[in-house]
Amino acid sequence: MSTASTRSFAQIRQALLDHEEVALIDVREEAPFADAHPLFAANIPLSKLELEVYSRIPRRNTHVTVYDNGEGLAGIAAGRLQALGYTQVSLLEGGLDGWRSAGGELFIDVNVPSKSFGELVESQRLTPSLAAEEVQALLDSKADVVVLDARRFDEYQTMSIPTGISVPGAELVLRARELAPDPSTRIIVNCAGRTRSIIGTQSLINAGIANPVSALRNGTIGWTLAGQALQHGQARCFAPTSEEHRQVAAKDARGVADKARVGRATLADLQRWQQEPARTTYLFDVRTPEEFEAGHLPGARSTPGGQLVQETDHVASVRGARLVLADDDGVRANMSASWLAQLGWEVHVLDDLQPAHFSAQGPWQAPVPDAQQAETISPHTLAEWLNHGDTVVLDFTSSVNYVKRHIPGAWWALRGQLPAALAKVPSAQRYVLTCGSSQLARLAVAEVEALTGKQVFLLQNGTASWLAAQLPLEEGESYLASPRIDRYRRPYEGTDNPREAMQAYLDWEYGLVDQLARDGTHGFYVI
Repeated sequence: MSTASTRSFAQIRQALLDHEEVALIDVREEAPFADAHPLFAANIPLSKLELEVYSRIPRRNTHVTVYDNGEGLAGIAAGRLQALGYTQVSLLEGGLDGWRSAGGELFIDVNVPSKSFGELVESQRLTPSLAAEEVQALLDSKADVVVLDARRFDEYQTMSIPTGISVPGAELVLRARELAPDPSTRIIVNCAGRTRSIIGTQSLINAGIANPVSALRNGTIGWTLAGQALQHGQARCFAPTSEEHRQVAAKDARGVADKARVGRATLADLQRWQQEPARTTYLFDVRTPEEFEAGHLPGARSTPGGQLVQETDHVASVRGARLVLADDDGVRANMSASWLAQLGWEVHVLDDLQPAHFSAQGPWQAPVPDAQQAETISPHTLAEWLNHGDTVVLDFTSSVNYVKRHIPGAWWALRGQLPAALAKVPSAQRYVLTCGSSQLARLAVAEVEALTGKQVFLLQNGTASWLAAQLPLEEGESYLASPRIDRYRRPYEGTDNPREAMQAYLDWEYGLVDQLARDGTHGFYVI
């Protein structure tokens, strides 16, 4: 536990209005977070705080305020943050109830800043859209139409509109002319719900593309509610863009960014900003993950532009920080930046990048604290122990991964709820901890030792090593020691959502503009 001071709703609200840096962190799991939270709260669950906080709140002297809803998590989180080197940690006065009773607006769901902003854009720009039935009629009549899916590729593969092509949001302006070279071809942009199709459609309109463009109203939810069939497992992707089309798109994107008052920056500016002791600067590469891995700026984080606009709080968890975007084409960074600027961020695009600057390779690696000591065992040793029946395995992976496959007999547990979880697990002579890679499980070793007084071991390289050894697996909700609250089930993902949940989600989105007005801290504007 910590001896952190408190910070009130009024103080945080004023800091937001004054454009100061605010890191308001909800340390509950994602499902309870999605039930109610302030507009600019970021969710970093206590369970995995150490693995996420260094990248999401990079400056250790940021003023960080943590809260829960009376579960006792915030005090533990504050202590852990102080141990990690954060010097200005506060507890939100009264927690979530304190925010509510002081008159603070509370929002449901996730990625609420971008979703409410999307509704604001549509209400002010009257972004054109077509109902699912109208789009189906166009497809049935073999009209000159191209459907572009603005979600991540994995979401597109789960379910897509017939004929749809995967073109994640930031790629739209760069790729659209290649996919619809005839300016009379109608372009329809879809996502799962509303936000990314609105932003994608308006991106093409803002960039001055000649084609008629419409959003698919209410996305795949609207399609499903209309009783129309979706496709599954599709793999239609955008093609490479010609240099001629890239140059046109770059000029258009730069014009949109200028209109949105996006800043221009050089590498020298970036290096100077990164040395500032009292200001947070994030560096994001908004190209595809494949391009990032092939070569990127040292210190950049891979955040494909469409998802960055949709999920800014997941990566830039300090509201009021400075964002610096990089690409190698002059299109994706400018278009992404144009939206982030309208979302109230100070955002700059790096203008002087050369191919030699993209010198780092491989996937982005999150900065994490030094690994804690733990005695590790091999998968085969664990298999032998399990045969003797004196060992309990605790699995700290995500619940969805656990349900998909886990070591036979392993109990799934949330690290943030360890005492309650251990009360449900049969006592044993020894415990072996695992997760996908063992990184998260390693953090729990000392905690389980302290709570049980027994020997605790770490499975070397986690469940991945058990898989590699081709040892038996189990699936399903076999042994749940904690409630499955680590992930909020979005009403717009997957293929088996109740119609009522999908309709309720759309009704909620339609009400967001009014909620923004009541909250009064957003600072959004629409060009």
